[in-house]
Amino acid sequence: MIRVLFDGICSRTMCNACPNSAIFAVEGKTKNMSENNVIITRRYQSPCGEMIIGSMAQMLCLCDWVCDAERRLLIDRRLARHLGADFEEGTSAVIEQAVGQLDEYFQGKRSVFDVPLLFAGTQFQQRVWRELLAIPYGTTISYSQLAQRLAMPHAVRAVANACGANAISVFAPCHRVVGSNGSLTGYAGGIEAKRKLLLIENTPIMIEGGKILIRNYAPNMIQKRKESAS
Repeated sequence: MIRVLFDGICSRTMCNACPNSAIFAVEGKTKNMSENNVIITRRYQSPCGEMIIGSMAQMLCLCDWVCDAERRLLIDRRLARHLGADFEEGTSAVIEQAVGQLDEYFQGKRSVFDVPLLFAGTQFQQRVWRELLAIPYGTTISYSQLAQRLAMPHAVRAVANACGANAISVFAPCHRVVGSNGSLTGYAGGIEAKRKLLLIENTPIMIEGGKILIRNYAPNMIQKRKESAS
């Protein structure tokens, strides 16, 4: 691991789930950032809803849903503060790489991403987001299980809040985290977007009592992908 210190922390590591993908993390506002430092953004129309994609220094720092204006503002403020950057519309090589891989994902042709990621948040949030990367395509776990993986079994609510603050949706797959009863709860793009993402990954879903649930969900077991829906 290569580690560079700022006011906060910037670390470069490799994700075990995505061995070709470099992951950077930043906490706090960085020192000696150029006044021209920018987060380049462009819109992306996914089959699950409109998204905004952003990059800085050839790393993906943003892949977020635009349906919640208040949340979008909070995410943008956090990125600007942690990265010491302003926003500018446009595109970059890493944005086009991300768009290409998203297209393949939504077409069912890609299950692993290798775009370099830049996480901007607290150390706790970064831990949660990194753990999201370890949830394989086509599987789901509960918020409680995610907290247990982080050795914080009593921090379920905090873990859920960190998932909700994830600025790099799909690439850091918070859509694979569900309620303890298998219900599809709490997703920035909305429950319907979460349902569609899970269906793309062939996750078995049903509707029961007006709720969307993972079919045959077992709280103590990771739900594994079904190659074809039963």
